[in-house]
Amino acid sequence: MTTLSVFMDVPLAQKLEGSLLKTYKQDSCPNKIFLAFRVCQTSKGQPWVSSVVPKIRLQIAQDPSLNYEYLPVNGMRSFTEAALKLLFGKHNQVIVENRVGGVHIVGDNGAFQLGAQFLKIWRKDSQIVYIISSKKEPYGLVFQDMGFTVREYSFWDSKQLCMDANVLLNVAEQAPHDCIFVIGNICDCNLTQSQWAMLMANLKVSPTSAQLPSLMPSIISSINLILFPFSFLLQNKRIFLFFDISNQGLSTGDLEKDTGFLQYFVSQGFEFFCSQSLSKNFGIYDEGVGILVVVALNNELLLCVLSQLMKLTQALWLNPPTTGARIITSILCNPALQEEWKQSLKGLVENIMLIKEKVKEKLRLLGTPGSWDHITDQNGSHSYLGLNIQQVEYLIKKKHIYLPKNSRINFTCINAHNIDYITQSINEAVLSTKGLD
Repeated sequence: MTTLSVFMDVPLAQKLEGSLLKTYKQDSCPNKIFLAFRVCQTSKGQPWVSSVVPKIRLQIAQDPSLNYEYLPVNGMRSFTEAALKLLFGKHNQVIVENRVGGVHIVGDNGAFQLGAQFLKIWRKDSQIVYIISSKKEPYGLVFQDMGFTVREYSFWDSKQLCMDANVLLNVAEQAPHDCIFVIGNICDCNLTQSQWAMLMANLKVSPTSAQLPSLMPSIISSINLILFPFSFLLQNKRIFLFFDISNQGLSTGDLEKDTGFLQYFVSQGFEFFCSQSLSKNFGIYDEGVGILVVVALNNELLLCVLSQLMKLTQALWLNPPTTGARIITSILCNPALQEEWKQSLKGLVENIMLIKEKVKEKLRLLGTPGSWDHITDQNGSHSYLGLNIQQVEYLIKKKHIYLPKNSRINFTCINAHNIDYITQSINEAVLSTKGLD
């Protein structure tokens, strides 16, 4: 007897695996290279893991005293507290004033899933989400599925080959009242002193001379010369900020510097959400661990928001997993282990910077047309090469080097074994397509 399936009308969805990776895997060339892996790679082409993580993972696995009961709805408290101190610093005013909290989330997009649901319920006038980042972010789909209108902008200026902080200002000028700004990877922008000054002026942030030393030491010299007028651009727009911090320590190697911009918003009493992912900077990508951070004006408001978030988590995942949180908590709560982790993180960033310098120098020695300073001007493991579509296609089709159309590559995929081939191929691609723009 033949029966009709209730799934007859369900079409085949687009495959989750990117077409670029699929094409790479199908390529039979023995010298093929993939430069678009999401995670940091070692010189042997394996995912980077902080040296301290395997030791702690083994200790946890062999600890007979551990209780494997379900975690509370808000997750592991010691993990959340340690993560917040890492993000803001344990003596930060939001921690001292007890107006920051967090919810232990599941997966890299969990904070956005939870935050978007909250905003949909409690900020009904906020229907437009502006996502401003150095790359296309996957969480745009989260907000779209929630019914928000999503508009995406990139900091990267492909014509000038630089990160353009003015994008934030331009978007803020045209943004309507009661919208949401999701700002990702702002620490990768490597903003200049004047750009920071202009940005904060337009966000109506005006730190006093007494506040400046604790906010951003690297830009004190220029800001001291600037009187910050209160800008009316965002003063009455009620724009809600939602930050994405997924690479703390991986941009500059300095944990405090990578999140220093948050101090501006904290010092001026801004309320905001922040997705804090700790998978990449510890090298536990399969755990997808982090928290949704909430900064409120006071503790009473914070507790109200957290209570509503915990109510939502019961429908989303109920109880978060423990392994990743236990690993990170063990490291952050032990000064010796934390220092070892910081050193491994610093070593990774120094290696990334060295790779970029070598790539730039080899292109210079090859006489490759154009300036390649933009390679070292960018922070982080993933940066733009500044190639056009024709040059990218040349590398893929002729040289079997796979990279995205926007030429944003993972520089940790470049090592001593392939750097000469890659730089020579880039040189060929630029020369062969010269004058075709």
